[in-house]
Parts: sequence; structure tokens; C-alpha cells
Amino acid sequence: MEKVLEMGKTSATGSFKMLVGVVTSTVIMAVGSVILIGLMPEADYGLYGVALTPSLMINLFRDWGVNSAMTRYVANLRAAGKQTETRDIIVAGLIFEVVMGLTLSFFSLFIAGFIASVIFHRPESTFLISIVSATILSGSLLTVAQSVFIGYERMGLNSLTTICQAIVKALAGPVLVILGYGVLGAAVGYTLSFVAAGAIGMVTLYVALLKPLRKRGTHKSDISKTLKAMLKYGVPLSISSLLSGVLLQFYSFMLVANASDPVIGNYQAALNFSVLLSFFTIPISTVLFPAFSKIDPHQERDLLRGVFASSVKYTALVLVPATMALMILARPMISTLFRERYASAPFFLTLYIVSNLFAIAGSQSVGSFLAGVGETKMPMKQSILTLTIGLPLAFILIPTFGVTGVILAIISAGLPSMFWGLYFVWKRYKVKADFRSSIKILAASTIAAAVTYASLDFIYLAAWIRLVVGLMIFLAAYVFTAPMIGAITQSEIDNLRTVLSGLGVISKIVNIPLLLIEKVSRMRMQNKKNTHSN
Repeated sequence: MEKVLEMGKTSATGSFKMLVGVVTSTVIMAVGSVILIGLMPEADYGLYGVALTPSLMINLFRDWGVNSAMTRYVANLRAAGKQTETRDIIVAGLIFEVVMGLTLSFFSLFIAGFIASVIFHRPESTFLISIVSATILSGSLLTVAQSVFIGYERMGLNSLTTICQAIVKALAGPVLVILGYGVLGAAVGYTLSFVAAGAIGMVTLYVALLKPLRKRGTHKSDISKTLKAMLKYGVPLSISSLLSGVLLQFYSFMLVANASDPVIGNYQAALNFSVLLSFFTIPISTVLFPAFSKIDPHQERDLLRGVFASSVKYTALVLVPATMALMILARPMISTLFRERYASAPFFLTLYIVSNLFAIAGSQSVGSFLAGVGETKMPMKQSILTLTIGLPLAFILIPTFGVTGVILAIISAGLPSMFWGLYFVWKRYKVKADFRSSIKILAASTIAAAVTYASLDFIYLAAWIRLVVGLMIFLAAYVFTAPMIGAITQSEIDNLRTVLSGLGVISKIVNIPLLLIEKVSRMRMQNKKNTHSN
């Protein structure tokens, strides 16, 4: 348990640093995008979007899972005390990414004219596509740095590169447009953000990690053999991501063919608001990957079971109530920003984020677990199953139900794969969620949501007031209900304090709701004692 708590402390600190990076960079880029949209005519902004498309598509074929392999092997070798061998992983990964980045950048340059003239019928975008091609190489350098940072659990360095990229993107594009470079300036600003982030990532990687490794000495290594092992591990993950991307693009194509522009606009608005939950899911999944990678699945079975169960428990404690709150407050939140516009977006948002509730079963942990223990073929098989189910569902649901059909197809196609993955890890590694605890977390969140929903029916005020009051009611109801029904116990409160102790001032702020939860938990225990004594 002591080792589980120590790993939890490292993961909590890393999650917070990742959260800071994700939130900060998202806000900065959102502000930059709003400014850029305001400065450019619609036609120019559309051409700017066209110029980015080829590099984004080509990037799908650049990595082949080497980034995930770097994270996994770096974390694993560190845990085994083989620090000097991590240099082989970094060098092999860097060589592969640079070669692929250069090759695909030149390929993008070579076909820029063909894509612009023949495929897009916009020959004026040729030079723009050529400029943006540089992001493929610089993006590969950034990927190497961030993958190693995550493997070393240096989430602060990862956030540094993300925030730097956001700042350059938010400043360079608008400034160049103001100076009169128009869509060319926007494309250059976008490219500079990758170049700057890649350069910063490489310098930071060398100074903070590679240079100290050189001082430890070197050993005889076989880069080709190392790279072969990394590709064997990473290619299935890459195929999994590629298949998932293909299915989502197919859903989008079917939606465009079967829904009106206003309805699609409501769906896009809902997707934008769903990003709020990614502030929780991205840091959690990112830190769990190296955490599971450090554990020997054959020699440390008890530790593996403890870490998995704890990851599900504490992920659900945060994500499930956050999802419930967003579902209940979707309408006042969207109305606060857009008033009467996007009337269908709250329903789409509520339905779209339902899948996050499966965190109680381990949906947010199983992917990181499989990648961490080296079972990369399983995610590939899951993606094939999802694709096999998703394609026919798209033909059945989307023409009939439009956006609702898309969301139902996404959820329905993903469920069999999720349950298969959970069954697989239980069968092979005997790891599972504490379902009794998970049901209590779901019950506490549902009660808080019901109380909030009922209370909002009596509040006939401005949308922003309903949003603020509703959020306060939900938090109060959850903080009271969770310990009262045993969703969180006194021992788990103590564990949370230990896990969060590495957050400095933040841990003191988080301790405020923990104190309230602790008082309610003690009331519950006292009531149980009085009942037994009577």
C-alpha cells in the first residue's frame, strides 16, 4: 500500500502539472483563434484551414507508435534502475522520428501543387501547403521530447513545451496578419509554433535528461535492434489510432450527407464544450501510462492490482461527478454564452459525454494499463471490433437520427470493445475495479445531479446565475452525499491527503473540501455506532 500511495503521489503531482499545461495552452490558443478569426475575412480563414489539412493527414503516418514505445520503455528502464539504457531508447526514437519527419515533409512539399490544384481546386494554396509541411518534421522533434518527458514523469517539462507552442501560435499568426501578410502570415505563425516548440523541446531534453545520462557513461548498444523492438510494440497502437481516426472521419462524412448545417453547428458547439472534461481525462490517462509501465506484471501482481483499482477509484471520484455536473448544467452554461442560439447543443452535449460515466468500470484506466504492460495488440483488436460494429451502425442510425445517431453509434460501437478489454485484463492479470465502491460513486453523483436539477426548476434568473448557483448546489450535494453513503471513506480521505501532499499550496486548497467530507464521514460513523449500540 505504501508503494501504491507513493506512485499515486507522483501521478497526482504529474496530473496537476499536466492539467495546468492543458488548460493554459487551451485558453491561450482559444484566445489566439478568436483574434485570428476576427482579423481575417472568411475566405482567407477558409484557405488557411485548407492549407493545414494535408500536413495533418500525412502526420497520421509519421509515428507508427514509436512515441508510445519511448514513453513505455523509458519508464520501465527507470523503474528497473537501468538509467543508462534509456539513452538507447531516446536515440533510436529520435533517429526514427527525424527520418520519418524529413521524408514526409519532403513528400508533402513534392505533392503540394498536386493537392492544391487537382484535389482542392485551389492552386493559390500551393505555397501555403509547402510552408506548413515544415510542421511535420518539427512536430516529430516535439513528439520525441514530450514522449521522453512523460516517460520520466517530468510533466512540468511537457507542459512547458505545450504552453510555449500555444503562446507562439496565439501571437505570431495575428501579428503577421496585422502586418499585412494575410493568410500567409497565419500559415507562417502556425508553422512557427511547431518549430519553436520542437526546438525548445529538443534543447530541454538535452540539458535536463540526455546530458546527465552521458555523464553516467555508455554501454555497447544496437540501435537497430532497439528500434525493431520499439516498432514491434508501437505499430499495433498506431494501427489502433489510425482505425479510430478513420471511423470518426466516416461518421463526419455520413453526418454531412444527412444533416443540415444548423444541426451540424449545434453538434460542433457541443463537441467544443465536451473539451472541458478532457482537462481531467488527458492528464489522468497520460500519467497512468508511465505508472503502469514501471510495474512488472509478472513479479508484482499485488502492486498491479492495487494500482489499477486505485486508478479506477480516484478517477471515478473526479470524472463521474464532473460529467454529471456538465450534463445537468449544459443548458445554463451554453445559454450564458450564446443566449437562445444553439438550442440543441445542450442535449447533444449531455448525450455525447455519457460514455465518461463508464469510468466506474475502468474505461479510463484500461487503455493505459494495456499499453503499460505491453499488451499493444489488444487495443488494435479492440479498434478492429469497434470499426466492424461502427460502420454498419453509421448506415443504420445516422440517416434516421442525424447527430443523435452519430453519438449513439460512437457509444454503441465502443462498448463491446471496452468490456472486452476489461474482461481481458481481469482474465490475464486479475485486475478489476472495486465495483461496490464504483456504484456508490455513481449513486452519489446521481443524487447530487437530481438535487441540482430539481433546484434549478425554482430559479427563474439569468442563465449565468443559474449556472453558478447550480454548480454550488451540485458541489455541496456531492460533498455531503459521497461520504454519507460510503463512496469515500476515512482511510481514503487520508490516502488522498498523502497523494496530494506533493502539490504544495494546491494541496491546502484541496484540503478544504476534504475537511468537509471528513466531517460528514465521521457523522456517518457516529450514526452507525449509535445504531449498533441501540
